[in-house]
Amino acid sequence: MGPADVVIALEYFFIPFVRVIETPVQIKEFGAVNKIDFSPVPPYNYAVTASSRIHIYGRYSQEPIKTFSRFKDAAYCATYRDDGNLLVAGSEEGSIRLFDISGRAPLRQFDGHTKAVHVVGFLSDKYRIFSGGDDYSSNLWDIPSATEIVSYSEHTDYVRCGWGKKMNEELFETGSYDHTVKLFDARTKSSVMTIEHGQPVESVLLFPSGGLLVSAGGRYVKVWDVLKGGQLLVSLKNHHKTVTCLCLNSSGQRLLSGSLDRHVKIYSTTSYKVVHSFNYATSILSLALSEDFCVSKPVKRVLRKYDKLLKSFQSSKALDAVLEPPIRLYTPEVTVAVMQELHRRGTLRSALAGRDEKQINLLLTFVARRVIEPRFTPVLVTVADMITDIYQPVVGQSAIVDRQFLRLQEAIGKEIDYQEELLEVLGMMDTLFATFTKKKATYLEENKSNGLTETIETSTNN
Repeated sequence: MGPADVVIALEYFFIPFVRVIETPVQIKEFGAVNKIDFSPVPPYNYAVTASSRIHIYGRYSQEPIKTFSRFKDAAYCATYRDDGNLLVAGSEEGSIRLFDISGRAPLRQFDGHTKAVHVVGFLSDKYRIFSGGDDYSSNLWDIPSATEIVSYSEHTDYVRCGWGKKMNEELFETGSYDHTVKLFDARTKSSVMTIEHGQPVESVLLFPSGGLLVSAGGRYVKVWDVLKGGQLLVSLKNHHKTVTCLCLNSSGQRLLSGSLDRHVKIYSTTSYKVVHSFNYATSILSLALSEDFCVSKPVKRVLRKYDKLLKSFQSSKALDAVLEPPIRLYTPEVTVAVMQELHRRGTLRSALAGRDEKQINLLLTFVARRVIEPRFTPVLVTVADMITDIYQPVVGQSAIVDRQFLRLQEAIGKEIDYQEELLEVLGMMDTLFATFTKKKATYLEENKSNGLTETIETSTNN
């Protein structure tokens, strides 16, 4: 995994840059940081909710570039909309405020909760907001009219986390200290699914596909199959204290969890094994991941032996390299390509010269076997001509070399015979085509001279 920025928070937070080796950036906040959320659009600024303020930081800034402070008491859970233009936040007094990123004053205020609102978020249609409060209720709000659409009062304890389903604009879920996660459909007046986590639920999230739900509470991180009615798939117990927050990378291949034990665990979502861990000086309350990307180390190109020899102008040794069995037998096109390159450079003749009986035998064997292949013929005919010209004076001195020359002559002779037969067939075909064409032309001329036109009618009647 190669995240650009991972942010962990309590009263101060760190920004480890995994892609470079450097000390994590530490930014001090004046109060416990309860939520960090990255903008989903460039330049990927992030909102830090702490005390009664929401600070907006740039990706590389250590000072806020914008502040929203219109809260009488603590602010909670500032969250970006998918387009990055709006920001919604809950508050200790029970109201929900909607901000335009380009402004400062709230665009809308939603009143209806009677106690603190710790969780807010947008449905995927971008025009509705869901919320959860310490009054045990989970509410749905209409942005244009700033009115409450529906309120669900099914939880029996504080509602402290929630998540909107990206694949369905009608669904959202909330987690509560009553140990349950409830899935709501905005079109119904009650929850459509209840999952028993077993401990107070601190965080929930959905995989991008919407089929898997992850809940965190107590020391456990649990993965549920929503499509199978909330079936438990795996229960992870890798932390020593309460797990407070969850995060998923954009591809869904890495799951991150933060805990009061000061650790952040990174799991592979294929095996659900811990593949990495961060250790911090204080307990973890919030965790966020920006647009993550993999940083690939430039792959050093390793030149093959014959390429190195060609680069150093060692023509004879380059030819030897491509006549080795693995190349000569399984990739003969490489051998022929090097021969062609040597011929282009004008060094093929010198590379072929000065060889002993074994090397000449190897060359002639390769040429005799491959010269009849159409893709190699033009190059290997040239090679055969050069070999014959170079070693003609030694013909008769080696029975092995003489035998290979005879095989080469036989192979070329057979190829010439095949070519001649093909030419004869082509000649006969040309004669036939010419005859058919002449007859057709004569027939047309006769009809034209007689002024005759023949019309053939077809009928389906018997």
